[in-house]
Amino acid sequence: MTSIDEPLVLETAAKYGVPVPVAQELLARTRPCLYLVPYEQLPASRRENARPAARTGGLPALPDGLDWPEPRNPLVLSVDCAALPHDALDIELPADGHLLLFTEIEYPPESSVVLHVPAGAHTTERSATYDLNGETEQVRVYEPRTLYPVPGLTLDGDAEGGPQTRAFLDEDGAKDGAEDALDSFEAAVLDMAFGGPRPGVCVQLGGFSDSWDMAPDVGDLVLFAQLAGQAIDDNVFTMNLIVGTREDIAARRYADLQYDQQC
Repeated sequence: MTSIDEPLVLETAAKYGVPVPVAQELLARTRPCLYLVPYEQLPASRRENARPAARTGGLPALPDGLDWPEPRNPLVLSVDCAALPHDALDIELPADGHLLLFTEIEYPPESSVVLHVPAGAHTTERSATYDLNGETEQVRVYEPRTLYPVPGLTLDGDAEGGPQTRAFLDEDGAKDGAEDALDSFEAAVLDMAFGGPRPGVCVQLGGFSDSWDMAPDVGDLVLFAQLAGQAIDDNVFTMNLIVGTREDIAARRYADLQYDQQC
């Protein structure tokens, strides 16, 4: 899983005036994730020997006998599981094969589908056109964009923090600017895990959601993936979140995943 140098974190905390116990409480509120970003968004330190692991848009390559899932939503993401960093997440994804995600990103989908295509399966790229009651219909096909995986950390932004954090932020006990100092420290730690400034528009696997509204990853539900609409189409301003239980994700019961679109 994503690791971060704790002494460096504590050194950064001192730089922002954040006490050690507060920094340690913050680290306890993080979860690892994988960002999927275009090559130009890769941190410079990660560009050498970078290996692509996913693609937005394009047409699906499906096993013989398996047609485009109904209703025919666009293919928005294909993930080469074998190309993902090993043990980078705290949820269990397939070790190989491809994950394909079909959904609408421009308005709330009536249905969404995640498929796992096993490694070694004979596949054929499917056409975007199909016959419906004698009429030729066209599925929306987004321009393919190649994505590269970058391990990172995410923070449970809805959590109140532990007793040390609350004491640090208490207006009677904390020095002026404590909240700003903590916010700057949190951002610095998450950027440090990424290896540079985190992308504002991207695809993310695992971790805590960066939701625009109420977070869907609550209780037993954890984030499977989130897709910013602009990561797929520059003109689509949505956040598309997929959550499920750890057990369903590990067992590949993808039909039981839940979808939330925020605008």
